[in-house]
Amino acid sequence: MTVAFILLLASAVAIYLSCEFFVNGIEWVGRKFSVSRNATGSILAAFGTALPESVVTFVAVVFGAGPAQKELGVGAAIGGPLVLATVAYAVVGLTFILSKGKQDQRLFSRTSTQRLISDQKWFMWVFVAKIVLGLVAFAIKPWLGVLFLIAYALYVRQEMQPADEAGDEHEELEPLKIRPGAGNPSTGWALLQTGGALVVIFLSSQLFVHQLEAVGPWLGMPPQIVALLLSPIATELPEILNAVIWVRQGKQSMALSNISGAMMIQATIPSALGIFFTPWMLGHALVWAAVVTMASILGLYILLKQNKLSGPRLSWFGLLYVVFAAGLYFIPF
Repeated sequence: MTVAFILLLASAVAIYLSCEFFVNGIEWVGRKFSVSRNATGSILAAFGTALPESVVTFVAVVFGAGPAQKELGVGAAIGGPLVLATVAYAVVGLTFILSKGKQDQRLFSRTSTQRLISDQKWFMWVFVAKIVLGLVAFAIKPWLGVLFLIAYALYVRQEMQPADEAGDEHEELEPLKIRPGAGNPSTGWALLQTGGALVVIFLSSQLFVHQLEAVGPWLGMPPQIVALLLSPIATELPEILNAVIWVRQGKQSMALSNISGAMMIQATIPSALGIFFTPWMLGHALVWAAVVTMASILGLYILLKQNKLSGPRLSWFGLLYVVFAAGLYFIPF
């Protein structure tokens, strides 16, 4: 078990260090392809870090040996947004509080706030639709998975529209880590660093998940609790660490865009796969996870609409994950 704890720590460190390279590289990729800061976070970075998770879901629902493995894929499609809507947002708030002396007191600009409000609307509509589908059974349900892919395509189209982001084009970026002496590295170097970091993130995340699965039973936690509570945090760790890095750099809008963009991917692509290849019927625990997720998103949406979102208020969203964990003890599996 000592080896498992050492590997757990080592994989977490590897994820963080590779996220440093990924964040740095994806910003240069966005600059090279003339992508706005918001879209760099919500589309490029989110797609990059969510792609490995989507592949895992695809393997589970398509090639799973039995119903249990397919259910794990469905659980990932629900558990991912839950972690992002609670733990990830809280981490952004806490990181902002701890580093506030280096930044302006304002959490977001007006433009960023409007973008985030739009992101929450997109997510709420899609998320409610996929939960409703998980409560009813009918013959044509598998065909409706296409609608979720279309929804993500429309979301990408909107996010790629130019926005009035002051200083976006002239913002100075940190030197590319693998080419520190180059003031303007080539697109190839930026893609190489970003792709290499993504590979390390994927491999380290898988190691982290496997060690959690080994440590959980040793701590007396049932496999179902490990799958619902710990594994989603492990799979969403890259997005969480990306947010930490960006907030420390004073780029809160990119941190939140990355999280909301990853949530949109989780709400559409893995869900479409689950609807295509499984009955997509949600059990009590997954419905409870959906309720907590919606409570968090509604709270965030209201604070954004009222322009009252702050670091301390954002940090309180993490308590909803504690509420979810407590509720699991009263819900039959």
